[in-house]
Amino acid sequence: MPVGMLPTREIIAANLERVLERIAAACARCDRSADDVRLVAVTKYADLEWVHALVALNVRDLGESRPQQLTERAPQFEPDLRWHLIGHLQRNKARKMLPIAHCIHSVDSLRLLSAIDRLGEELGIRPRVLLEVNVSGEDVKDGFAEESLAAAWNDVTDCKHVDVAGLMTMAPFGENPEEARPVFQRLRELRDRLRDISSPGLTLDELSMGMSRDFEVAIEEGATIIRVGRTLYEGLERQE
Repeated sequence: MPVGMLPTREIIAANLERVLERIAAACARCDRSADDVRLVAVTKYADLEWVHALVALNVRDLGESRPQQLTERAPQFEPDLRWHLIGHLQRNKARKMLPIAHCIHSVDSLRLLSAIDRLGEELGIRPRVLLEVNVSGEDVKDGFAEESLAAAWNDVTDCKHVDVAGLMTMAPFGENPEEARPVFQRLRELRDRLRDISSPGLTLDELSMGMSRDFEVAIEEGATIIRVGRTLYEGLERQE
């Protein structure tokens, strides 16, 4: 049967299986367990039908780029899903986001981290966050510069009501996934440097890096979270 005639769930199931096979192969190449890599299915441009199909296929981690869309979508699904905010978060929208998001990947400034820390204390929760690092230095990307994050590390560790679980980055767009490898290497090396100057309880275990075009390289360089969207929906057309 041609791809265009297959049911949505069948198409997504086949795409998901291929992604999981690629994750397993990348882990095998670097002597890692596939269980050490969490797949976050990016749903930013996905129709609700597609998201329901992913959930039916036991995908439990979903990533949204827009806080408003995450706020609207999360109540439409079972409460045990883990929603990740992977896009930019303004400080004035943090209060609504904290009770919903399992993890915020895009904490891109000390001001935002401090605001989340204050809200965590006020709301009696401990938000889980990743610090976004602009490793490539591109003007169009948000995030800490590598050295500015290292210089501000004492201020980061002074935030006691937030769980800084690790770091996140986005590699520059390129046709060759190998072009992303130096960016992923530098994020891992930065994480290791920050670990060395942190208290034992701050392990920075998570590295969120790698998307549809380069997640295998990211895994080889130590990614624990990959954010995959487009590859999961190949063969589908959005309904506007």
